[in-house]
Amino acid sequence: MQYPIWELTTLGGGFFIALIAVFHVFVAHFAVGGGFFLPVFESMAYKRESPALLDYVKKHTKFFLLVTMVFGGMTGVGIWFTISVLAPAATSTLIHTFVFGWAAEWVCFLAEIVALLLYHYRFDKMRRRDHLVVGWLYCVFAWLSLLLINGIIGFMLTPGGWLEGGGFWAGFFNPSFWPSLFFRTSMAAMIAGLFGFITAHRIPDAEAREAVYRACVRWTVIPVLLAVGFGWWYTAALPPEALERLAVKAARITRFYRLAPVFAAATFVAGAVLLVRLPRGARVALSAVLLVFGFCFLGSFEFLREAARKPYLIHGFMYSTQVRTADVARFAETGVLPTARWVRHHEITDANRVEAGRELFQMQCSPCHSVGGPMNDILPLTEKYPVIGMDAKLSGMGKLQSMMPPFAGNLAERLALATYIVDGLHGGKPGNIPFAGRNLPVDIPSFDREKAEYVLLAWNNLGMHCISDAYAEWVLLPPANDLFAQLVRRGDKPAVVTSGVRITYFVEPGFENPSKVCDFWTHAKSLFGAQPPDNVGLAGNGLKGEMKYHEDHKWFEAALIPVKPYPETGGFNPYPLFTVQARDEKTGELLAETRTAAPTSTEMGCKNCHGGPWKVDNLAGISARTGRDVLMSHDRLSNTELAAAAQGGAPRLCQSCHPDPVLGAEGQPGLLNLPAAIHGFHANFLSGRGSEACAYCHPNRPDGPTRCLRGVHAQADIGCVRCHGYLEDHALSLLKHEDEAGKAGARRLMANLSPRLGESKEAINPRLPWMQEPDCATCHVAYGVKPDRKTSVAFNAWTRGGPGLYRFTGDKLGALACIACHNSPHANYPTVNKYGRNRDNIGPMQYQGNPRTIGADGNCGVCHLKEVTANAHHTGR
Repeated sequence: MQYPIWELTTLGGGFFIALIAVFHVFVAHFAVGGGFFLPVFESMAYKRESPALLDYVKKHTKFFLLVTMVFGGMTGVGIWFTISVLAPAATSTLIHTFVFGWAAEWVCFLAEIVALLLYHYRFDKMRRRDHLVVGWLYCVFAWLSLLLINGIIGFMLTPGGWLEGGGFWAGFFNPSFWPSLFFRTSMAAMIAGLFGFITAHRIPDAEAREAVYRACVRWTVIPVLLAVGFGWWYTAALPPEALERLAVKAARITRFYRLAPVFAAATFVAGAVLLVRLPRGARVALSAVLLVFGFCFLGSFEFLREAARKPYLIHGFMYSTQVRTADVARFAETGVLPTARWVRHHEITDANRVEAGRELFQMQCSPCHSVGGPMNDILPLTEKYPVIGMDAKLSGMGKLQSMMPPFAGNLAERLALATYIVDGLHGGKPGNIPFAGRNLPVDIPSFDREKAEYVLLAWNNLGMHCISDAYAEWVLLPPANDLFAQLVRRGDKPAVVTSGVRITYFVEPGFENPSKVCDFWTHAKSLFGAQPPDNVGLAGNGLKGEMKYHEDHKWFEAALIPVKPYPETGGFNPYPLFTVQARDEKTGELLAETRTAAPTSTEMGCKNCHGGPWKVDNLAGISARTGRDVLMSHDRLSNTELAAAAQGGAPRLCQSCHPDPVLGAEGQPGLLNLPAAIHGFHANFLSGRGSEACAYCHPNRPDGPTRCLRGVHAQADIGCVRCHGYLEDHALSLLKHEDEAGKAGARRLMANLSPRLGESKEAINPRLPWMQEPDCATCHVAYGVKPDRKTSVAFNAWTRGGPGLYRFTGDKLGALACIACHNSPHANYPTVNKYGRNRDNIGPMQYQGNPRTIGADGNCGVCHLKEVTANAHHTGR
């Protein structure tokens, strides 16, 4: 950050370094290999007393001088120039660390120049022995140059003990020094042989030409075999994370990883074919092809070496952004702009945010990315992101995707960079349309408090069921809403009725035929291995039917009802109502009736990072573009082929691979359960945020069309964090459970997460999702004692002994469920619903005329016909 910035756009991303280096490195190896080639062939000419062969060596020396000293020297200077302006901090580190090494290399290079000039211009003017001595001196100095440069170049990928203060020699004789030296020496010999073919075609004497051909074949095929062996040795010396990047990560790198041995084999085969006495023209063509194969072989190796070093310029010491690893934490606190010398904006304001983002782009993105250019063009890589998604991407850099360095800067700078990329480079993305709400009519059933014999309580267990909509290539969660009911016989001693009654339910008009508005349900059912009739859910329940009695909990339940938020008339309504009725089992007499909302929303925020529009009315739903990008991202990061399978007509339910307790899906035992995988992955990109991070994915955007957190906690400004923890905490609790189960993927996702509500990772208690939930009694310690709204936190104290928070009964008899009177999590009475203030408050409005918890404010008479003097419903917890 202390050096001027060469602002490049189209030709950024290391284009000039790559353009110059790819040719210079090839010629530099020729300069070393030729040092062996020339005196060996000169000796062969003397031994055979062949003037034609000696003439070939003389002419080849002139060709060698022009290629290596003129072209090679110019490209060498070009490399120094480009790295000094594009990566000055790294260049400075190399110079200051290896002053003695560079001085020695420059001495060797000067000796190379003198020796080669003498060798060429005194070719016929010196005694044979003296001329050979000059040739071998050039060879020694050229190879010493290789040795010195090899130590410095290898240091950048494998600095070894230098990182621990080992100094010059620890950095020079680094872990990859010896395998790299032998590999490059072999490559130098091979390239000398390849260029030997090029000049051999001009030998007029057929016998001499054939002798050179055969010698060059040996100079080609034998070094290729040696290079392959030394290459394997070299890979064994690489850091494990570098090997992982090369072997299984970015597809472009993997292709080169696989191509390197292909080009080696092609070079070996083509070189061997030149042993055959082919027509001269065929040999000329084949030798040109062979030179290209050799160039690609070395080029693949160099590309892989550079890729293996990512995200560093100097492994473990300096990132490709020229930010030292030791400075990242400091920049996260203070920012990078205040101390940057060559920027105009040292402080970010609303007025200069985009311009400041442009300067941050030049510092932290342009070293690797171009804008519309041939090298790592950033435009297609970021086209899908709105500002929220781009900010999340920057936040997660360097965590799970090791090719990218972490963003160096504070939150304001990160947002400025995200804004510049989205608004400055892409012209901006349309934001979400605020949804003010709709006041839908709610018909609250009547209740005669003087005459009614029964009270029917009904509820949904989650407060919101999130589903992945009508995108048919994958299903995150299918439509599967659970409804529950308890019938209470009113009296001096009220009793929960458990027999002699039938509890039925049916959905409100307009939601009766979901298959007409959602086309993915058939796929979801088939993925579960069953094909029930249309409009019937996974548990065999439809949109109307009879509830089943559960002896363990003394309630009636209809599980996994396939309700969706799309009325047949169109639009979006995430709160369809169900009517629940209790009838006498024998006579069919209607004993009681109530209504309850079955919350279900497709306002899943995948588009915030995966691009694409909302599917329905610009409000909700996963579009095909968004859904396909989710699959492609999964394929890229997890080496799966889900996109191709889906395109071929094989959709995938997430739980077919990932276990999930909420659906009882076993999945593949070695994989993380679905909530742990999803929250663990995304926490790495959304860390450092509050409850807004939850709303990026879940349907709880304050200006969104669902606002699932709508109960008394929301009205008291108690958000997600107070119960579930920050996203990092929430993810760690889930991942720790999987880690204790021996699932390897958990530790990778946990590695870069730091708890915010616990003192350490060890202090966070593991939990199984849906089965262990935040315990209400953590804050509500006793009846009548109000928790501190500002400090009470339920995180890290999980429910035990059953399937989640929703199954508790709190009274002495263990009969009446807590949720029956308080309503479901996220929608505890009283609620405020965007689709009608009392759409969730039907029960308390029906029985007591106010939206508060049933029985609150002295309303025990809802069930009790005799004055109540003791608290019987809050002692069981």
